[in-house]
Amino acid sequence: MRKIIPFLTVLVVWCVMACSQKKDQPLQDEVTVVEKTGDDTESSVQEEQQSPYYEGEIGDVNSPHEQSHPIEEQRMDDEASATTDLLAVKGGQHGRFLQREGYVTLYNTEWRIPNWVAWSLTRDHVSGPFKRKGMAYHEDTEVAEPRATLDDYRGSHYSRGHMCPSGDNKWDAKAQDQSFLLTNMCPQDRTLNGGDWNELEMRCRRWAERYGEVYIVAGPLVSKSNPETIGRNHVVVPDKFFKVVLCTEGTPRALGFIYNNRQDHHKKMREYVVSVDEVERITGLDFFAALPDDIEQRIEAHSDLDDWK
Repeated sequence: MRKIIPFLTVLVVWCVMACSQKKDQPLQDEVTVVEKTGDDTESSVQEEQQSPYYEGEIGDVNSPHEQSHPIEEQRMDDEASATTDLLAVKGGQHGRFLQREGYVTLYNTEWRIPNWVAWSLTRDHVSGPFKRKGMAYHEDTEVAEPRATLDDYRGSHYSRGHMCPSGDNKWDAKAQDQSFLLTNMCPQDRTLNGGDWNELEMRCRRWAERYGEVYIVAGPLVSKSNPETIGRNHVVVPDKFFKVVLCTEGTPRALGFIYNNRQDHHKKMREYVVSVDEVERITGLDFFAALPDDIEQRIEAHSDLDDWK
């Protein structure tokens, strides 16, 4: 027992000294890990690339010219991240990134139309009490003038074509209202708008009901260096429209579509089907970049409407 007491005394003294030394050491900086969620609206700006805005079979088009805008009108160059990683859209572009309740868009401030609009459509968002009836189209005062106005569309033979459709926003009053902003619109052939393009919108809602969720990106294709415009603000009329759709439920699959901006007669949907790779080649955009490379390469090269029941 007498031999143990000196040992315990030494042990206690050592512990006190160690604790004292620890208190004198500076604390390390605390590291906080933030998990990205569907509400993440962070975007990044990278060095401008010298690639055309659109390129491929429909023709080469130079990037929209630089314009001076108020400082509050932010620029988004080369890369924009949408609301979720799976909706990330990458590519050499210029415009104003706008976060909405039901979608995100990169708005082309020179062409007065969106470069693209991206959203996820879930089974719960396919229906709701907030219908299209009584909704009014309105210009987007969040972007600087000159911008698209209602007068620009009046007297033209084009309709105000939704990129993110009203039918995908019946779940929320604000989302429905924002779907009618002109920054979500392109001049679209009236027959196409109410015909085959509308059929694809309805089919996407059926896919969302069946699989639980689909991811969609839609936008215009402009092939001319001097494109047709409408109105005093010279709103550009697209030559074509694209849409890409991704489903990750079960076996991942993706489809691309390209529609001419005219509707002479009804066509079967499979006549519009292309691979996502083909849409990427034409637009210069990179869709669904957050997917693992092996999955992305496999599903974006495949285009079979029969995979989607």
